[in-house]
Amino acid sequence: MALKCKNIANLSAIKAHHESSYGIISRMNLPASTTSSSSIHDSALAEENALLREQLQAMQRQLDWFKKQLFGPKSEKQVYDLPLQNTLFNTDETTQVNSATDPAQRTVKAYQRGTAKKQRDDDCLNDTGLRFTADVPVEVIDQLPPELMGPLADQYEILGYKTTHRLAQRSSSYVVLQIQRPVFRRKSEEKPVTTPVPFNVFDSSLADVSLLAGLLVDKFQFHLPLYRQHQRIQQAGITLSRTTLTNLVKRSIDLLRPIFDAQTENVLRSRVLAMDETPIKAGHQSRPGPQKGKMKTGWFWPLYGDADEVVFTFSNSRGRLHIEQVLKSQFTGVLISDGYAAYARYVASQQEMIHAQCWVHSRRYFIEAQKDHPEKTTEALQYIALLYQHEEAIKQQGLTGEKKRQYRLEHSKPVVSNFFQWCKALQESGALLPSDPLTKAINYVLNREASLTVFLENPDVQPDTNHLERALRPIPMGKKNWMFCWTELGAEHVGIIQSLITTCKLHDINPYTYLVDVLQRISRHPAKDVADLTPRLWKTRFADNPLPSLMNPHHPDRLKEVITHAH
Repeated sequence: MALKCKNIANLSAIKAHHESSYGIISRMNLPASTTSSSSIHDSALAEENALLREQLQAMQRQLDWFKKQLFGPKSEKQVYDLPLQNTLFNTDETTQVNSATDPAQRTVKAYQRGTAKKQRDDDCLNDTGLRFTADVPVEVIDQLPPELMGPLADQYEILGYKTTHRLAQRSSSYVVLQIQRPVFRRKSEEKPVTTPVPFNVFDSSLADVSLLAGLLVDKFQFHLPLYRQHQRIQQAGITLSRTTLTNLVKRSIDLLRPIFDAQTENVLRSRVLAMDETPIKAGHQSRPGPQKGKMKTGWFWPLYGDADEVVFTFSNSRGRLHIEQVLKSQFTGVLISDGYAAYARYVASQQEMIHAQCWVHSRRYFIEAQKDHPEKTTEALQYIALLYQHEEAIKQQGLTGEKKRQYRLEHSKPVVSNFFQWCKALQESGALLPSDPLTKAINYVLNREASLTVFLENPDVQPDTNHLERALRPIPMGKKNWMFCWTELGAEHVGIIQSLITTCKLHDINPYTYLVDVLQRISRHPAKDVADLTPRLWKTRFADNPLPSLMNPHHPDRLKEVITHAH
């Protein structure tokens, strides 16, 4: 059957070829008027053919993009030999940049493959290279040989010990705390007195604060869904319903909402604010129709303030209205974003705001055009690469404030000016089609020239939103595990807890230690000082002496127990 189809196709092609040839021969013998109409017909076919070819190329680019998303590398990192680009930049300037960005030479220990011992750093405890802090519990195991345990043990003496460390793991770390409270009375009185129960976050709850913090950290920092945590609890021999775990998480996040609100207010007081949006499945379609019961698409709108604080606000739409509701009249300064038009329209309606846009998003358009125009796009990407080389030099030299601004004006501004001149020259040459990917890239940056140059004059403005992209990474990571939020309220809860956990990581705070402390402290902390419980301020006020859980042997109630048993 396949052979038959192939033969038919070949015959059709031969027939079409003969008909085409016959048509050409026939037109040679036709009158002038008929030849003229035929030429018009041929030109129409040529235009149609060119249009179809252009559509085919566009579809091929889309197919290549989808293949890259599925099978290709996600990294956009590229290497350019900038010192050799003498046609683009001044040789003296390039040499100066290279000398400024060369890292300090450091001595690297030589090694040789074989059976010799591995060279370890000075802070390693032993040849295994294990490092751990004083907070890690250590169980000492005395390994006695048969000689020291037999009948002749008294004939041996111990000269010393050789210590070896191994990292071990318990199958489950859940512990049931049995709190025994004595009921007592004074011998001269008849009324009994019951020892009060130790403080707990939720009255009459079976959950210790250590369990609450563990549920939050496991789900939102390590992306372990509650149903997997529920399975782990069952394997430990404990019977709990999954609904109980869900309610514990919900109630715990509700307690943290005032801290989230205080952190949001501080972020909006920033002079420079980065904003982005990322989708999330949240809630169900309630309207009658074919979409009823399906998950709706909501949006997280993360904000990154200049004090390294992040808040994830949630909205069920991607419209400009949410930007207006969040920023309102509280924020006045520089707003950094990608090329989404809603940001530009909002800033244009505000008098005390400046819009800065991201160079990394601009670079992606040139990367997409790299297959069709490798030489031209490489030239554009080299401009941007040198721009970031200057940013690396600023970072290594530790420049801030006015010195950082002067360095950018002296080194980065000429690069930016040459880049836009190159784009305008290529645009005015008319060598590119309107639908060409490189044309789209050039139009993208030229339409945003003012926003892309804001960072040159303001040292507090970063040239991109990479810091925000890194901060919002837990959201797509979480979606690969817990998939969606059952309700829109659940999505708001995700935003609250991710805001605090992400900010903890930005300030080198252990999220578990932080949550154990603030879940106990918030009910006793003055409401007017709730900002003190945000991770940034908590680190300076309470991190040195955080409130422990009852699991901790150093908990005050556990110390009372030790004293009682000692007596």
